[in-house]
Amino acid sequence: MIKLLYLIPLLMCIAWFWYLQQRGFSIKQGIKGFGYIIGFNLAIACSLWLIMWLTQR
Repeated sequence: MIKLLYLIPLLMCIAWFWYLQQRGFSIKQGIKGFGYIIGFNLAIACSLWLIMWLTQR
């Protein structure tokens, strides 16, 4: 399961890119959204790492 965690941000970025293309926005206009996606997924990854570290797995 942990091996597949890189897929979540990848799929979210692909979905955001598709949304931008459908609405006629450029990548430059949607760069803030990519930042939010990466930040959100980094927060999740750090939380999971901390939980694993605390439980000594």
